[in-house]
Parts: sequence; C-alpha cells; structure tokens
Amino acid sequence: MTYVLAADPTLADFGKDPLWITIIKAVMLFAFIMVGILLGVWFERKLISRMQHRYGPNRAGKFGILQSVADGLKMGLKEDLTPRTVDKALYLMAPIIMVVPAFLAFSVMPFGPMVNLFGVQTPLQLLDLPVAVLFVLAMGAVSVYGVVLAGWSSRSPYALLGGLRSAAQVVSYEIAMGLSFVAIFLFAGTLSTSEIVAAQQQTWFAVLLIPSFLIYVVTMFGEAARIPFDLPESEGELVGGFQTEYSSSLKFALIMMGEYVHTFTASGIAVTLFLGGWRAPFPISLWEGANVGWLPVLWFIIKFILVFCFIVWVRASLPRIRYDQLMSLGWKVLIPVNLAWILLVAAVRNVIFVRNGTFDGDIYLSAGMGVIIVIGALAIWMRFDTVNQRRKEAKKAEVEAEFEELSKEPAAGGFPVPPLDLPHYHGAQHKEIPSGTN
Repeated sequence: MTYVLAADPTLADFGKDPLWITIIKAVMLFAFIMVGILLGVWFERKLISRMQHRYGPNRAGKFGILQSVADGLKMGLKEDLTPRTVDKALYLMAPIIMVVPAFLAFSVMPFGPMVNLFGVQTPLQLLDLPVAVLFVLAMGAVSVYGVVLAGWSSRSPYALLGGLRSAAQVVSYEIAMGLSFVAIFLFAGTLSTSEIVAAQQQTWFAVLLIPSFLIYVVTMFGEAARIPFDLPESEGELVGGFQTEYSSSLKFALIMMGEYVHTFTASGIAVTLFLGGWRAPFPISLWEGANVGWLPVLWFIIKFILVFCFIVWVRASLPRIRYDQLMSLGWKVLIPVNLAWILLVAAVRNVIFVRNGTFDGDIYLSAGMGVIIVIGALAIWMRFDTVNQRRKEAKKAEVEAEFEELSKEPAAGGFPVPPLDLPHYHGAQHKEIPSGTN
C-alpha cells in the first residue's frame, strides 16, 4: 500500500523472530495485562469514588494503590468451598475457559512499529494473522462457554439463568460487533490488525466511519458485560448470576479477572481499529519522530486509558437496563442499522476510491451523508418500534378500563356511595329492615 511507512510492520514481518524473542514478548504482554488489571481495579474504584464525592481505597499503600494486591491475596487465601452437587470437572474448568481466550485475543493487538529488541528488529506485537480481527471475535465467542458452563455445572437455577442470559446476550451483540467491523474491512482492504493501523495514517476510522464506531461502543459494553449491559450477573434479579455458587476464592478471582481482561480487550480493539492504534494523534503526528521507535507505545497506552476511563464513566452514570430492552436494542436497532450502513459504505467506496487506491476529496461529504442516513433510519425505527407501540397500547387500555370502571353505577353495598334502593339508610340507619326489601 502506498500509505505504509517503512517503520510499519506488515504480515511478512511476522513469524521470523527467534524463539527467545517470542517468549520475551509474550512475557511482556502478560505482565502488561496483569499489572493493568491491578491498576485498573484500583483506578476504577478511585475514579468512581471521586465522581460520587468519596475517597475510595486509601489504606493499603500510598493512595490505596496496593488495595488490588490485598484483595487478590485475600481471595487466594480464602477457603475454597465446592458445593456437593456440582459437576466438578466443568466447575473447575469454567473460570479457566473465561480467562485464557481473553489473553489470546490480546495477542494480536499492535503496540508499536518495528523496534530494536535486544538487537533484533521485531514488531511490537506478539503475532498477526490475515484474519486477526476474526480471531479476536472467535476468542470472545469461546469465552462465553466458560460463563455457560459455570452456570450449568453449578446445578443452581440462579446460576443457570445467569449463564443462559449471558449466552443470549453475547450472541446478540457479537453479531452487531462483527458487522461494525465490515466497513473497516472494506476501507482497509485487510483483516490484519497491523495493516488496519497502517491504513489509518491519514484519517482515523472513528472519524471516517462514525456510525461503525458508535455501534461498536454500544456493543463493547454488551460484549464485556459492563453496566448498563451487565444482565448476566444482575444481583437484584439473579442473586449474583452465573458465579453464584463460586465462593470468594481463587476461582472467583479468576472469573473477575476474566471479565476485566475482556474489558481491556474491548478497549484495545477500539484503539486498534478505530482510534489509529499506536499512531500519534494530530497535531503530534506532524512531528516526524512521533511514530518511530518505542514512543508509539505511549500513544497506545494514553488512548487505551482514555477508552477505559469512558467505560468507567458510563458505569458510574447509567443504570442497568431491562433484559427486553437489551435484546430489542441488539436485534431491532444495532443489526438493521449495521446492515444498512454496510450497504452504504460498499456503495460509497466505489465512488470515493479511484483505481489506484487513494482517497478522494469527497470522503468527508460521503461520511456526513452516511451519518444523516443512519439518523434517518433510527428515526424511522423509533416511529415503528413495536415495543413502544405495545407499551402505549397497554397504557391506553389501562386508562380506558379505569374510566369504564369509574363510569359504572355503584352496586348495592358499594363504597363510598350508599345503595340508592335503600333510602331509609340516610335517616334511620338503626331501623330494622323489613323482610323482602331489596
């Protein structure tokens, strides 16, 4: 591609590293995720507490920064209780199935360009594939097996219901999430994460493909089961969800870690596919050395933290929605709008791209037209939304029934109007009523 810089890695640069370099990069990635989980839990608690005018953790370590370490040690040292009726093999495997795919999905995230690591030129990315984005989606789909098995193996109705809720939710939002990437594939011409980052040298896809980005932001919360879409573990309805029968021990810690890694993976996908990846934002990108060497790791981490802050902000601001609203949003809004947007992008791409693959000047006009069309589609959906129609009809029927009840003539013995066929009640309430009187 004409817009790929010399420092940008391509698929041809992967698979050439010595084994010891691959091991070092894998250890660095694992350390980044584990340290990120410890700092992320602490940062989320501190940020939410400040938004609610509280202090948050402030006892363990300076500013409470060791609180996550203390919580991890506490859960690891607690007594590990296992109910008698569980399927022990699946009960023990479920937390592992939740964690491992989340780590694997993070392995295709590019952190920077080609760098010199201990004398070896290597990309700052563990691996890349021609179908790397599909690999991420597949790992997200596999992890839901851990949730379903955790609920099913517990032999508890509450845990089973939480697992089934999670399966239905992931199916709904995985489809919408996958469709939100199609427009990126059409513009980048590849499914490789490193080449998608290279395709955003001129314009980030968050700006170029605004509807796809907004749809992904919504599906990101549904995929990571974060508020307002944390229905699989809604405490007030399911007594804790699929992890009800897991005691606060190491298995419970693995489940919580798996959910946090999924949040990190969703943030990394947003940065990689929509926010330019490790590329410096404007106007820093005007500096020639901004995207060379180890410095791009800083831009990736800054974008990553900002996306994570947005997720925490939403959690502190919005309530949990109802399950019918969750499914209606996924199937009746996100998927139809996504399909319409993909058709528009496929049509516009043939107009705005010339034969040599460079951008035309009408790209922003076309993107604005796409936004207007999507807004119009949403307006049409709101007009013909069957859920709201049923709600309005039920409210209308309720009002009509109440009016009809009030308009009826009160029967004998009704309250507060006395029976009209017994006038002697007004002046002689204690008079004996003659036999045969109606």
